[in-house]
Amino acid sequence: MSQQTVPPRKRSNSYNIFIFVLTILSLGIMVVMLLPLAPQTLDLLRVYDNLICVIFLIDFTYSLFSTPKKSDYFIKERGWLDLLGSIPALGITQYGGLLRLARLSRLARIARLMKGENKKELVEDVLQNRSQYAAFITILLTILVLTISSVLVLQFESKDPASSIQTGADALWYSIVTITTVGYGDFYPVTGPGRIAGMFIMFAGVGIIGALASLLSSLLVGGSPAPAEEDVPAPAAAGPSDPEVAALKEELAEMHLLLEKIASGMQVKS
Repeated sequence: MSQQTVPPRKRSNSYNIFIFVLTILSLGIMVVMLLPLAPQTLDLLRVYDNLICVIFLIDFTYSLFSTPKKSDYFIKERGWLDLLGSIPALGITQYGGLLRLARLSRLARIARLMKGENKKELVEDVLQNRSQYAAFITILLTILVLTISSVLVLQFESKDPASSIQTGADALWYSIVTITTVGYGDFYPVTGPGRIAGMFIMFAGVGIIGALASLLSSLLVGGSPAPAEEDVPAPAAAGPSDPEVAALKEELAEMHLLLEKIASGMQVKS
């Protein structure tokens, strides 16, 4: 008797889109790191690149262990390239960034999967899993805003000695407290381009906080699952209320007495 093959666990479209956009961001970081930027900005970009590597390592582990035949994923689907593209550079060698080119394999595979999806089914999937898509999009927007804004602010502010933002940690802290609409005021931009980048963070933060509030409210309000159709009891047949039943009984009793009188009267005449 042949052993029944277990089909691989299919990942959701929202998760594929999340990894797809994150892969594009990581490739963009790799390209930006080739530009003549300030040393502080390059250090911050390396931090973001290593954080993305951690996410890709988690994705590789999930893909490997969710596949029944792991050799198919690792060799036939080029999972080994996913592993190479997920290894953090950690500043060991300046050529470690070349491993990032292996992420093109992940990008091509996800693009091929998304291209094979039926547009109608994709729209239905978005409508049925709105909260899941909203969660991934909110996380993506947060990562994009934090990455782009902190890099821009640091690149502009680090050139001005009067600015309080001089390191990658300062820029990241400023971006976080600004995107969360807290704004401690301990770090702030003083240059024109830096303030423009700060305005971008403020407007984006208001939108992200609003999206998070909407997502949480939808989960709290619509979190309880709807009962299945077979579990829903059939509605009881509509019937007269208790006062109506009592009045009907009285009328029947009066009609019964009237019929008895008529019958007795007919007997007397006869």
